[in-house]
Amino acid sequence: MATTAHGATAPEANTLETCLIKSGATAGAKRPKQTFAQALEQAAAIVAAGTLVVMAAMPGNRDEVGKSSAAANGLTATAAPGRETTFGAYVGAPYHYPSDFRLQTDPANDVTLKKVEWYTNPFNNPLYYGARIQRWSANGTTGAMIDFLHSKAFAPKDQNVKMEGMLDGKPVPESGKIGDVFQKLEFSHGHNMLTLNGLLRFARFSNVIVPYAGVGAGVSLPHSEMQRTTDKGRTYEYQYTGPTAQALFGLEFRLRSGSIFLEYKFTIADYRAPHTYRDGSLFPIDMWSQFSRWWSGNEPPGGWGSTRLTSHQVIGGFLVRFAPETAAAP
Repeated sequence: MATTAHGATAPEANTLETCLIKSGATAGAKRPKQTFAQALEQAAAIVAAGTLVVMAAMPGNRDEVGKSSAAANGLTATAAPGRETTFGAYVGAPYHYPSDFRLQTDPANDVTLKKVEWYTNPFNNPLYYGARIQRWSANGTTGAMIDFLHSKAFAPKDQNVKMEGMLDGKPVPESGKIGDVFQKLEFSHGHNMLTLNGLLRFARFSNVIVPYAGVGAGVSLPHSEMQRTTDKGRTYEYQYTGPTAQALFGLEFRLRSGSIFLEYKFTIADYRAPHTYRDGSLFPIDMWSQFSRWWSGNEPPGGWGSTRLTSHQVIGGFLVRFAPETAAAP
């Protein structure tokens, strides 16, 4: 505050210098630790917003499959729908459990960061999203699904962690910041998982609400981004890093021309990411480069980065349904 010639106090001018000082102080502030409760709040917010958008965009008439279609096929109101194919998309938010990250190049460079707390930032670009294709059997209770999930995982550089091992032939300190070892450590253009799943529908709660569950397994295809603090080169490419698995439970809300669904997933992904010092490009080119290196027996020059991401995922989205037309009764 400034004082005028008459002794009155005048508000401080909002000068460029003042704004820069304030913004600098804000930028230097330490980011708060992300908790499971905060992740759950993010998930609830994004699912609620996505559901409202989808409900507004889709026809408002509720699906009468449980009455008309079920009656035509001799099914009860609590029976599952019949054969159909669905295409869907979804948004959501994850929570990753803390996990150890190990970078192993040679005996002189073998360091482990203990209990890294992975940030997710599902609302920031690139967004958290997923897509799926489902095919249900004639009885409508069993099905199969191909599911692609684009999640994210960041290791903040200012996070303090315990350490063990060697770097450049010297023992690492017992604790330090991630930024002491890595300039960048993240899977932000995708902690990507592609899975093949088996699905099971349960008895309906009503003509509209259908519960379901499933399990599946597949592959981790992240966009790995690794760079040691002392290195000029980086790894920045899509990679195959190991197997993944998931279990899920959800509720499908059936409308006339599609469905809205809310779902919980539990996912596990093992990572063994090659530190290649390569700037990648498109997914097929990066996969071919990795296959060629494996086929020739060449080890990555920067060694291997390994961890296991165990996660809770809460998602919500929509499905477009396609069912074969049944023959009219004689």
